[in-house]
Amino acid sequence: MSADPGREPDWLTTGAAHVWRPYCQMKTAPPPLAVARTEGARLILADGRELVDGIASWWTACHGYNHPHIRAAVQAQLDIAPHVMFGGLAHAPAYRLAARLADLLPGDLDHVFFAESGSVSVEIAMKMAVQYWINRGVHGRSRFLAFQGGYHGDTLATMTVCDPDEGMHSLFAGVMPAQYIADLPIDEESEAKLDRLLADRGQDIAAIVVEPRVQGAGGMLFHDDEVLRRLRRLADAHEILLIFDEIFVGFGRTGDLFACEGAGVVPDIVTLSKSLTGGTLPLSAAIATTRVFDAFWSDDPGAALMHGPTYMGNPLACAAANASLDLFQTGQWRADVARIATGLADGLASCRSGPGVVDVRVLGAIGVVEFAGPVAVSELCRRFADEGVWIRPMGRVVYLCPPFVVTDAELAKLTRAVARVVGLPATVTS
Repeated sequence: MSADPGREPDWLTTGAAHVWRPYCQMKTAPPPLAVARTEGARLILADGRELVDGIASWWTACHGYNHPHIRAAVQAQLDIAPHVMFGGLAHAPAYRLAARLADLLPGDLDHVFFAESGSVSVEIAMKMAVQYWINRGVHGRSRFLAFQGGYHGDTLATMTVCDPDEGMHSLFAGVMPAQYIADLPIDEESEAKLDRLLADRGQDIAAIVVEPRVQGAGGMLFHDDEVLRRLRRLADAHEILLIFDEIFVGFGRTGDLFACEGAGVVPDIVTLSKSLTGGTLPLSAAIATTRVFDAFWSDDPGAALMHGPTYMGNPLACAAANASLDLFQTGQWRADVARIATGLADGLASCRSGPGVVDVRVLGAIGVVEFAGPVAVSELCRRFADEGVWIRPMGRVVYLCPPFVVTDAELAKLTRAVARVVGLPATVTS
């Protein structure tokens, strides 16, 4: 049956009065685009249009949509057991996945605690860090050090370690205890400043929390690996745990399977999600070193980590994640990320002369056009859809994080659309 471009599907019109959508003012936001199905790097809309997805559904669909290997793994697991509670029971997909993740991660990041969403995994990591000190008999270490430009989730505790000036969470100032927010140690001067802060307040701090290499939702802000090495040195010098939030950058996005691996830095806890299942099912993990885990290893029941998301280690999600790891272990993604990086650098170069543009930058399969002020998100989404692509800007940036399977022709379509739209007036809100 052919699509009717003038008619919205019944499910959209019926449900519109009841669905509370994310990150928008429901009264004034334009209606969402109705997606009928997905394939590869494309969204097929209910009206028949096809859009090349430039952001891989919030950075999750790294292998593209409907990948046959992941789909087959999920279908096979569905026939066996779609879900088994993780309290007191075990199943093969989760245990195999934990062993594989431990093998892939550097150092002794060997102890995997599963959850469903990225925000929850960061909260679990924070909870681990606080209880680590309690279990060791050290009290008062209940605060965290995070960084300007950082973003770690929308739940209450994770909001406290996001950039406090980031407008999305500013309404909640004072609801939760304030954390220490500092500048990243990008040079010797800022490292010395952070060293002084830790010397003064380190006895309050359970852990340092950072997004390695790229601060994602805070503006796609890049920093080099020496920043991470400085943080490791400072954490060790002041006996503070170090948490890497790799929910965005993990699984190849910056050119290494994990940013910590590429930087040669082993954090005490790392959080993973998004591309973990190839964008198929929700799954996340907080993965700790043996040093952290050993603080919970005790004959005392009170020393246990008392946490357990209902769907933690969901078999369907773990089956998808194991299939996703199969695809990563072929190594093809490395060539794809390098190819995408070249295509982004070439295709976005002309944006430097666009009105209001202050920077164009590329790292791995991430391309960013940054403006002097906030961009008109809804208007730009509409313009991009008219160009046959799906790109959702945020803050001051228009960015691309396409699926790794995006073809050269699709990638060129994405960068042409960005270059064309960036060159139009009214990109930046007044």
